[in-house]
Amino acid sequence: MVYGPHTPDSRAQMLAALGLDSVDALFDDIPDAVRADGLALPEPMSELELSRELTALAARNRVDLASFLGAGVYRHHIPAAVDAVLSRGEFYTAYTPYQPEISQGTLQTIYEFQSLIGALTGLPVVSASHYDGAAATAEAALMTVRATRRDRVLVSRALHRHYLETTRTYFSAGTREIEELPTTPEGTTDLAALEAALADEERPVAGVILGQPNAFGLLEPMARAAKLTHAAGALLVAVVEPVSLAVLAPPGDYGADIAAGEGQPLGIAPAYGGPYLGLLACTRELMRQIPGRLVGRTSDVEGRRAFVMTLRAREQDIRRDKAASNICTNQALCALAATTYLATLGPHGLCHVARAGAAAARRLESALGQAGIERVHRAPYLSEFAVRVPHAVAVHRRLLDEGVLAGLPLAAWYPDDAELSDALLLATTELTTDDEIERLVASLGKAGA
Repeated sequence: MVYGPHTPDSRAQMLAALGLDSVDALFDDIPDAVRADGLALPEPMSELELSRELTALAARNRVDLASFLGAGVYRHHIPAAVDAVLSRGEFYTAYTPYQPEISQGTLQTIYEFQSLIGALTGLPVVSASHYDGAAATAEAALMTVRATRRDRVLVSRALHRHYLETTRTYFSAGTREIEELPTTPEGTTDLAALEAALADEERPVAGVILGQPNAFGLLEPMARAAKLTHAAGALLVAVVEPVSLAVLAPPGDYGADIAAGEGQPLGIAPAYGGPYLGLLACTRELMRQIPGRLVGRTSDVEGRRAFVMTLRAREQDIRRDKAASNICTNQALCALAATTYLATLGPHGLCHVARAGAAAARRLESALGQAGIERVHRAPYLSEFAVRVPHAVAVHRRLLDEGVLAGLPLAAWYPDDAELSDALLLATTELTTDDEIERLVASLGKAGA
């Protein structure tokens, strides 16, 4: 069955207008080594056979684990209201709201999302939105390059490694460069190294990217980093975890020009690969550099409140060669989940979630310390930290058989760092129970940690 609307005659007419003999000629610029060459698909199944196959695959999932895994994706209680709102047909199957006269509901949800993220970050302009935290961070790096007309970006070694690698991919073409900043023995970014890197006048810096909390769960000296960054004429990007903003200073307060992050903790269940939600906010001065969609509130001719798409001329479907980004989505359903979650909890509820996760982390640290298991870094943390466990990778694998997911072995992120080869990154949330903490400590004790 042919799904394309074009006839052989219409294809021939288009090729003739382009001066080409075949469709294959359109792809001559793509090296043979990276071209798609068919798909290795299995034979088709009946509906019954497929149902059995999917049931068998689903049975491989472990849902009985005492989980201490964080590393950028966090378990939280999701109020029933979130799924109830998401399942409504007008949201669940809605398309991009290009026609405002019939898309007021969708536009309003995006506007409310922007407003809530703006309140969390302390920054007035919020894009709605991006694929995930890694994509949002890479877009933030490109914003600094465009705004300063410089090509060099400094990234902390303690930034989430997936975010760093995604940004490297975005920067792989042209003269733009990524440079890693070292960390101190305490696990935070080395500000002396930052100051020295910023002082290189022959290679001026466009932006500096730090995580808050960073990839080790530690709190960075963001205000001092902002002061150094701005003194060199560069822009500061804060990569934030949104729940933490209920108790930590928002990026706008310590002078960040751009905030990026992963919105998954806001009402989106952890999943292998997503879908997730990239957060991106900036100052008013950078409004025309931020990619994605901005929804604004206005009044119609009768004075009634109305919502409209704003600054759409930056989008790839209108002026592709001048677009702020050619990777386009507004992740509207995930953004609606975050909006519903935040509206349901309110500021006091979100603060309770952040405080409960931090309190569980303190109980975990105390229990581990009594068992002789110490933290790797001494810097302050919120609800995630690394501990030293001999043969961490093997112990991590062994504990899975006992029903305990002992966080992330940091050797997976830093395979060449001997200091982190025996480190486990552990995270807690309001869902972490004292029984789970006892199970983890007991299992580590039996494993000889």
